[in-house]
Amino acid sequence: MLLENVSAISTPIGVGGVAIIRISGDTPLSVAEKMFRPACSVSVRDFEPYRMYAGEIDCGDFTDFGMCVYFRAPKSYTGEEMVEFHCHGGVAITRGVLARTFELGCKPAGRGEFTKRAFLNGKLSLSSCEGLIDMINSESEGEVKAGYYLYKERLTREIRNLQDKLKESLSLIEAGIDFPEEGVEEADAADVYASVVSVKKRVDELASTFRTGMKIKNGVKVAIAGKPNTGKSSLLNALISCDKAIVSPVAGTTRDAVEATLVLGGVRFEMSDTAGIRASSDGVEAEGINRSRKILDGCDMAIVVLDGSAPLGEEDDEIIALSEGRERIIVNNKSDHPDFSSRPCDVEISAKTGKNLSVLTDLMLKKMFEGKIDLSGGIISEERHFYALKAASEALGAAAETINTMPLDAAAVDISAAWETLGEITGETASEKVIEDIFSRFCVGK
Repeated sequence: MLLENVSAISTPIGVGGVAIIRISGDTPLSVAEKMFRPACSVSVRDFEPYRMYAGEIDCGDFTDFGMCVYFRAPKSYTGEEMVEFHCHGGVAITRGVLARTFELGCKPAGRGEFTKRAFLNGKLSLSSCEGLIDMINSESEGEVKAGYYLYKERLTREIRNLQDKLKESLSLIEAGIDFPEEGVEEADAADVYASVVSVKKRVDELASTFRTGMKIKNGVKVAIAGKPNTGKSSLLNALISCDKAIVSPVAGTTRDAVEATLVLGGVRFEMSDTAGIRASSDGVEAEGINRSRKILDGCDMAIVVLDGSAPLGEEDDEIIALSEGRERIIVNNKSDHPDFSSRPCDVEISAKTGKNLSVLTDLMLKKMFEGKIDLSGGIISEERHFYALKAASEALGAAAETINTMPLDAAAVDISAAWETLGEITGETASEKVIEDIFSRFCVGK
């Protein structure tokens, strides 16, 4: 079956040094023949694959000087014949090159179409495609590493290895059914049980990394809370080394949350400097305080800031009570102040001088990741993968129980269910809707 040629701009639209227009299908080279004039004596039809050729790109209404490269199937990104034009960056030029490919019969590529074709042609697993989009959207080193783990098929290889072990178990069960006179069922039951338990253990280990993986992928939501004038805004500014929040001795200066990103250990910490929580008759300030309570209620971690230069009051007690039930760091600020008093807390700091800020950031990592983030091993960061692993674990648990209480062949149903569920991660058994949902997250051109 002939696959229609599709084309799209694969670089961001805007002013830049270089832009790339990609074509994939059965006959992209025929399109290149009609719009590219090589500067050398080699004709387009005789292009050596994976080599860039300089020349003129004829866009009809104008001509640009750029490069053309041909990728021969199946050794291309999509697994199909591919051609890329590398032209000068700029809105008019890139759109002109793309428009010319449409005039020559190419269809506009949809969201993630090139990667979807790679998946359908067996070049990438579904989890690898998810890793790719995670890498593209990443904003921290941790997100890149988590996405790369998926993109390089490391999770796929592990899942397929677990599926192979389940296949071996199913083969032993079938042998017992087909040759009962040989008495292999009783001997094989122990082997099947051991294999099922072993696979379940590894499935559970992978699933247990999801909480960490979600924090790495989505960032850690941190609420800086406290009553007015404890130094919350000063602390935010000191942590991000930027005057993001307004600092003033006037109580109630912060009326709404001020947000900023802090990267620690390769992970994003999304910081929110909240309005000081206190009773207020000012309508605007009261609304800011209500928002502070909501942010505090929905955060992953609370940094409660106390004013070490003033006595504790009911407002401090209220905020400490509001922050219970989640990871929390109580900070006693203003250690540089002459009236500073030590009190029970997690760390004493000075947002003004920077004293012990590194101790605070180390404590933040310790609270959320037990002091270290190991990105060298497998970390599950996709919710879809987590629920597939949980379902597979339940099926394997049921299979193990069945092996101990019923004939061996009765466990085959649950073992098969586990195999099918694990296949949803790689895409082997994923539904069309799941596949479409994943590629809808991609941009056009990838």
